Amino acid sequence: MTDTPAPAEPRKSIPKGAGNVWTDIGPVLAFVIVFNVMQNFAHETGPFSKETAIFWATGVFMTSVCLAIGYTLAQGRKLPPMLIITGIVVMTFGGLTLWLQDETFAFIKPTIINTLFAVTILGSLAIGRNIWKTAFEHAFQLPDHAWKIFALRWAGFYVVLAIINEVIWRNFPKEFWVNSKLFLSIPLAIVFMVINLPFLVKHSIEQPEEGAAEKKAGDAV
Repeated sequence: MTDTPAPAEPRKSIPKGAGNVWTDIGPVLAFVIVFNVMQNFAHETGPFSKETAIFWATGVFMTSVCLAIGYTLAQGRKLPPMLIITGIVVMTFGGLTLWLQDETFAFIKPTIINTLFAVTILGSLAIGRNIWKTAFEHAFQLPDHAWKIFALRWAGFYVVLAIINEVIWRNFPKEFWVNSKLFLSIPLAIVFMVINLPFLVKHSIEQPEEGAAEKKAGDAV
């Protein structure tokens, strides 16, 4: 008598949103790296120098956002509304930064992006369509009232980020503003997501496993 091998457990699929991490962080990381490399190794003046670092970094940032959009489309996924907003604002204000050689447009770009994120979320709630649920329902299963609270929390967080950006670029050196995008804004977002995990776990709706559902259907027959 031979033992029947136990059926292999089905491999859990990676959440669809897991592959989007680099499309979010990648452009910011490229921006910070290019700026800091030029600040530390480039000449004081000239086309490729410390004084033009913000413009080169902005160009790299714009290119990285385009690549992130292209990668998303190449994966056969729809562009998330937030990525569309980011792309439009980055191309508009990044283009103005390079065309007019005015750093101010680069400084206010995060303010505009985060404000538009908040307005988009609140506007969708006002017309009875929760865009936050539409964007992330593939990752979480929540009742509608929980989705509304979750969306309002993120809208408030984006307003806070916009205010922080305004305070930093108006009151601190340019170098601090650039690095705050990586060492302040992203850590704050991570902390905010961790803080919201208990809320998501509490209100999460458990979905029946495929095997269990098929067995239940078979029993019913």
